Amino acid sequence: MAPMQFVDAPGQYLRWAARAKPAIFWSIVVGAVGPVMMVAVPPIRARLGDGPRELIPHTYPIPKGPRNIPKGYDD
Repeated sequence: MAPMQFVDAPGQYLRWAARAKPAIFWSIVVGAVGPVMMVAVPPIRARLGDGPRELIPHTYPIPKGPRNIPKGYDD
């Protein structure tokens, strides 16, 4: 069976490509879904109640009050 042309029959071409060249076909499908997911997923997550994440601290918090130096561990 000769390879089909996409413009002649898109549905048959996609079926042929899925069987004859599955790696290429599915990599194109996954690559096309990525940008769509970037637009569609955040509003869906917001509707489901998933809010913004807490920020990761960039410094170690300094404890308040006097610092107790441990005893008995001197060199």
